[in-house]
Amino acid sequence: MRAIEITRPGGPEVLEWREVPDPEVGRGDVLIDVTASALNRADVLQRGGHYDPPPGAPPYPGLEVSGVVAEVGADVEQFKPGDEVCALLGGGGYAERVAVPWQQVMPAPEGVPLKEAAGLPEVACTVWSNVFMLARLRRGETLLVHGGASGIGTFAVQLAKALGSRVVATVGSAEKAEQVLRLGADEVVNYREEDFAEKVQADVILDIIGAKYLAGNLKVLRTGGRLVIIALQGGSKAEINLGTLMAKRASVHGTTLRARPVDEKGVIVRSVVENVWPLVAGGAVRPVVYAEVPMSAAAEAHRMLDSGEHVGKILLVR
Repeated sequence: MRAIEITRPGGPEVLEWREVPDPEVGRGDVLIDVTASALNRADVLQRGGHYDPPPGAPPYPGLEVSGVVAEVGADVEQFKPGDEVCALLGGGGYAERVAVPWQQVMPAPEGVPLKEAAGLPEVACTVWSNVFMLARLRRGETLLVHGGASGIGTFAVQLAKALGSRVVATVGSAEKAEQVLRLGADEVVNYREEDFAEKVQADVILDIIGAKYLAGNLKVLRTGGRLVIIALQGGSKAEINLGTLMAKRASVHGTTLRARPVDEKGVIVRSVVENVWPLVAGGAVRPVVYAEVPMSAAAEAHRMLDSGEHVGKILLVR
């Protein structure tokens, strides 16, 4: 088969479409003929040599795919050849085929074109597991989403609104603000012009920035608030005012998804299928696709992601 290999740590130019060995299918694996994959910030970190795949995962980037089941392992009863599916991966999505534990495979949601379904697994599992399973966002509470125009942000805005919460998002331009408002956000804050910490109060915060926003996040949390940090684009080290945390009876959670054990991912995947897929099928939540790029031109797609101008997901299609 062919896959995108990272030939050396560096910029988008290090990504090359090459012949590679076919994946081996274990007894509990599902082999997927890939229709599309989608870009995530983790792919950029891996491209730069800063985020190795977990043990046992393919070396190629790509944390999510959609496609058609080609083969199943001897112990797999949940899927069969010909099924249209999407999957959460530890790596290997930028390829013609990928083998993935059955626990991380989901039926493609009804009403969504198969290639667009490639943009759902990572964002759906990230948002559902962190905002709802961990932080327990409830109807009527306010969610603050940093990076509201990102793939995760656009999904979080829609899902929280569909489940009855008020949503505030930070964005980096007026154009992005307009698009995120159209997705259902109640309020947007342009972080280039305004300080979110002076404008917002929130019960739950989904944060991709980390250290740079820690003080501001603690300031805007309401009593009993929950801050969930899922990325560190603004640094990893900061001082925390424990007095503020205690006075507000607030909690801070730091989580990742990629390195979790298969069984833990399986619990999240099943919960997403049960709770989120019906909303997707009904049209209340939809994948937001910024661009579709041929998989062989992954370098071009990475340049697009690096520019920061996109809203939603960039897909790699076959």
